Amino acid sequence: MRILSFLVLFWVLTPTVFGQTLQQKLRSTSLDSQFVILNIQSRSQDADFKIIRKSNLDIIRQNVKDSLSRYKKEITELNGSASSSAGSIKGLKDSVQHLSASLEVEQNKTDSISFLGINFSKSSYHTLVWSIIIVLGLAFFATLVAFRKAKVDTDESKNTVDQLQEELQNLRKKSMEKEQLLKRQLLDEQLKRNS
Repeated sequence: MRILSFLVLFWVLTPTVFGQTLQQKLRSTSLDSQFVILNIQSRSQDADFKIIRKSNLDIIRQNVKDSLSRYKKEITELNGSASSSAGSIKGLKDSVQHLSASLEVEQNKTDSISFLGINFSKSSYHTLVWSIIIVLGLAFFATLVAFRKAKVDTDESKNTVDQLQEELQNLRKKSMEKEQLLKRQLLDEQLKRNS
């Protein structure tokens, strides 16, 4: 520590060696170093008091003012960037909420199917479709059975009609034969009476 203070003292006391004036040295170092240099440059009056040159004090004061204004400017810039970051974060949150809502709508669309203007979940839709298919299948089977029964009934009716027509023909034939026979007999009888 003594060596460091000796070096700082040596550096401050020999401005011509380093080619800088005290003002240049004070401006190029940090505020803490400037106060150390000012303390070293000051003369001691007694143990508690030091005599400081007014020009050195003015330089330090100006440097402190410059540093404070620079820090205030940095704080203002940081606050501005923080507020813009907060704005962009809010925008991103709004965007995420909007995207989440859109995603939920799209998931609802993909998870549901519109049938006859009514939205059904996929499982309900599949159940409804298979129910319709089964009902239509049963209706087709019932129609097929009814058609077969009607065809059998029709075939039976045709056979019956054919048999009845055949019987009718036979009856007509027999009745014609009887009629002819009766006419002959009548004619024979009329001939016998006339003869």
